[in-house]
Formats: sequence, structure tokens, C-alpha cells
Amino acid sequence: MEWLDKLNESIKYIEKNLEGDISYEEATKLACCSTYHFQRMFSYIAGVTLSEYIRNRKMTKAAVDLQNGEKVIDVSLKYGYESPTAFNRAFKKVHQVSPSTARKEGTFLKSYSPISFRIIANLKYGYQLERNNMTI
Repeated sequence: MEWLDKLNESIKYIEKNLEGDISYEEATKLACCSTYHFQRMFSYIAGVTLSEYIRNRKMTKAAVDLQNGEKVIDVSLKYGYESPTAFNRAFKKVHQVSPSTARKEGTFLKSYSPISFRIIANLKYGYQLERNNMTI
């Protein structure tokens, strides 16, 4: 079960650095495996690629910032986008609305919670891996 703890530690590192630079090398070092194997393992267990997970989490936090009145340009820089155009494209891909539309009250936006993994015992089926309270 130690590998699961290490995987969760790498997720914590990613979550702490959503507003800065996320080093895949650092995340994989925490998981004690190569970048290649970490990305494959993450995709298999989480059901999304590592880069998609990071983008979804950044865009969830960005949506909150926008709804709290922050400027689009400031939010785009905060989450590592060098241009508002790139940020706009990524935001639309996740939320299906532009960042400026997201600032309006009542706009429906998607939310992606931080992921975590644990193993649960199931008397009928043995052990199962659980992801964010969803059994795999």
C-alpha cells in the first residue's frame, strides 16, 4: 500500500503548485517511479491523463477566481498561461464558456475536485481501489 501513499503525495505536490510551475520530475520523484510510468499509472487509475487532470484543476480554481472578481489577464498569468488567448482556449475546453462569460452571475461552470486514492476492503470481492469515493 506504500505505492498508493506515494501516489497521493505526488497529487498533494501538484495541488500545492497549481498556481506555479509543476515539475513532472518532482511529482514522479515523490511517487518513486519514472515520468513515463507515473503518467501511465496515473491515467490508468484516474481515468484521465495527468496533463488533463492538471488543466481541469487549474481551470476549476480559475473559475472561482473569476467569479470572485479577478481580472482575466491576472488569472491567466496566475495559472501559468503566457497569453490570454491560450488561457481562453483552455478555459473554454473545460467549461464551454469564455472566461468573461464565467464572471457573470448564474453562469454554470464545471468543478473538478482534487483526486485521491485509497484501497478499501470488500468482503465479497477482496480489495478494491477507490478514487474520490468512486470504486474502480
